[in-house]
Amino acid sequence: MVLVEDLTSGLIYNQAFDPALMVYDAEYQNEQGNSPLFQRHLQSIAELVETTMGREGLVEVGCGKGLFLELLASRGADIRGYDPTYEGSNPRIIRSYFNADLGISGEGLILRHVLEHIQNPVDFLHDLRDANGGGGKIYIEVPCLDWICENRTWFDVFYEHVNYFRLTDFLRIFGKVYEAKRSFGGQYLSIVADLGSVRRPTLDETDRVQFPAEFGAKVEAPDLASLAVWGGASKGVLFCLMMERLGLQVDTVIDINKAKQGKYLPATGIEVQSPEKGLSRLTDGATIYVMNSNYLPEIREMSGNRYNYIGIDND
Repeated sequence: MVLVEDLTSGLIYNQAFDPALMVYDAEYQNEQGNSPLFQRHLQSIAELVETTMGREGLVEVGCGKGLFLELLASRGADIRGYDPTYEGSNPRIIRSYFNADLGISGEGLILRHVLEHIQNPVDFLHDLRDANGGGGKIYIEVPCLDWICENRTWFDVFYEHVNYFRLTDFLRIFGKVYEAKRSFGGQYLSIVADLGSVRRPTLDETDRVQFPAEFGAKVEAPDLASLAVWGGASKGVLFCLMMERLGLQVDTVIDINKAKQGKYLPATGIEVQSPEKGLSRLTDGATIYVMNSNYLPEIREMSGNRYNYIGIDND
């Protein structure tokens, strides 16, 4: 990881990124929709999409397993989707990456947690504009770099994400923005813009990135013989790897996503377990490191509030 700020565009990206190392297919599992909290987030975003873009002629580029697309469809939206990782049978979803030959045409395009994975994101937005006849509206959702810096969440900087966006970046990328805000407890950015107004951003010298010098200050092993981790996605992978390098064994990793259960984390090889199996290994009062503090209330409820819970992003 070599994060740099482009001195022409002002955008932040991983200079060491090699797209050839990334493969997104049906084996890619990153669905968060098992959580009631995240489902409420999706409902709020569905309302935003309907309010700003309507329900007709929607296209979701990079729709993943189709959860958000099917939520919008259940609310009466006319919507199609594209994603090579899709595993279901919805005829409205094509298992493919976006390309101009697909004939995408929509009144509103949806790009949820896609743009951070795309090398040359502004080129990609221009390609979307051209494929969509030069116009339309677009909803974009990405992680918020300002939140990452404010909370020193070093585990939110990882290889799958080549780009790291701030709210002001999108005000420079688009000439016309209808909505620009933080969402999901400040962790995400939610943008609705006129796709036809996309442009090449230029560096604003008054808005340079201020990366905290003490960004990795939290990277220290807790004073425990071993610990349990709740969350087997990218945050959990990095946390477990760092703890191992610091000499601390992570014995238990829990995730509510059934597609992850029984599988193993890369690098450390720790098995991901269901809440039932993982919690059965812990004694009352054991420490559980929660990879996203947004989920602390529902994790406490799910586990009977019997443990010591630490949210690593607000520790």
